Amino acid sequence: MSTFTPTTTGEEVATAFAQEIKGKNVLITGTSVNGLGFEAARIIAKYANLVIITGHNAERLKLSEDALKKDIPGANIRTLLLNLASLDAVRKAAEEVNAYPEQIDILINNAASSICRFRLTTDGFEQQIATDHLGPFLFTALILLKILAAQTVSYTPRVVFVASGAHAWSEGVKLDEIEHPNESTYNGMQAYSQSKSANILTARELTRRAGGRIHSYSLSPGGGYRPSAITLSLNTISSCSDKLCSERRGAASIIAAWRHHGGRKAQPERSFSLEDASLRGPPQLLQPHLTHLSTVRATLFTCIFSDNICIYVTDKPGCYLNHSVENNEGVAPHSSDPVRAEKLWELSERLVGVKFL
Repeated sequence: MSTFTPTTTGEEVATAFAQEIKGKNVLITGTSVNGLGFEAARIIAKYANLVIITGHNAERLKLSEDALKKDIPGANIRTLLLNLASLDAVRKAAEEVNAYPEQIDILINNAASSICRFRLTTDGFEQQIATDHLGPFLFTALILLKILAAQTVSYTPRVVFVASGAHAWSEGVKLDEIEHPNESTYNGMQAYSQSKSANILTARELTRRAGGRIHSYSLSPGGGYRPSAITLSLNTISSCSDKLCSERRGAASIIAAWRHHGGRKAQPERSFSLEDASLRGPPQLLQPHLTHLSTVRATLFTCIFSDNICIYVTDKPGCYLNHSVENNEGVAPHSSDPVRAEKLWELSERLVGVKFL
């Protein structure tokens, strides 16, 4: 079992697993400059054979590439345009990956939509569930052979889903709402929560179906923050304050309200900046729940490289990690339900038009 703690930094975990990272090909979705995916890429690139970074905006993706190459001269960085909100775009990106000469040792499904007002994608799906679940589901399915090609006698490839403690805010995935999105009943925070629940369920079901050929995990990144200007809907915080402050939700459950804004109705937003002299840090409501980004990365790296977590067994697939350690007991019952996981998988296959394991 991992000996890491909530204060362990990503750099410390990466250093501990330097030999495990060496020679690996890692694909990370969602790598905007200074975000979790970018910071993960920056540290992994020091040791890995290849790091593939993705984004849906070519200009911002180039900024990430340039920043990484400047920080780590000689790093092998490759870019991939990937718009997870479009099934056609996902298919195009997967074709590009499948044409690579290298196998994919590790896939990190990190990209996610902001909590937003109701909107449909070109495929007719609600924006958050499309970007956070259906897009990654299809992408993973289409590059499955590239991932399986990394399997050896001594190594099992990994697929990681960056979820959130926010999965516990709702009653879990509602299959009918995924298939038939309805603006009149839509709530942005609930939609985010359901998409994170879907990440956890998918990780569990992928590990079960792969039968030991792939280890898949989900994790709570822990609610990282940086001292930069952030605009937040205080209406959103107020409406969810009881859940945000519940000790049972854990520190990570704050991340969605902190990093994103939006909601069901168009309401005026009160903005604040962490750089304002009157604040100099996260608001009092959020302060106890947030961790620095350097410790957020540690959970991700433990998930990716440690061989001492959640070794595959038929009755315990798809571990959930928080603060760099296994935390299956922290998963809400609706997000650990094997029946719900199987039903979500089958619906997702039908909606994206692919048979996945």
